[in-house]
Amino acid sequence: MFKKGWRIKGNVQGVGFRYFVHKKAKALLLKGYVKNLPDGSVEVCAYGEKTAIEKLEKELSIGPPAAAVFSVVSFDPSSKLEEMDDFEIQY
Repeated sequence: MFKKGWRIKGNVQGVGFRYFVHKKAKALLLKGYVKNLPDGSVEVCAYGEKTAIEKLEKELSIGPPAAAVFSVVSFDPSSKLEEMDDFEIQY
């Protein structure tokens, strides 16, 4: 199992980005979360099979039709994603 986090910048709030990520992550059987950040970016942290993580990462650079993704920066998440039961949208 593998875990990874990303910060997505661009026009990614108010365009259905969190719901897009939630749908993709659930389909890939990942655990984790997606949430808006105060600076206008979106944070995604996911845990699961490496191939599923890689597929989600590709989707993040595309986003939903109304989004305009400028950058996707990965980081090592510090949260204990392994303990999460599902993939959720955090508010």
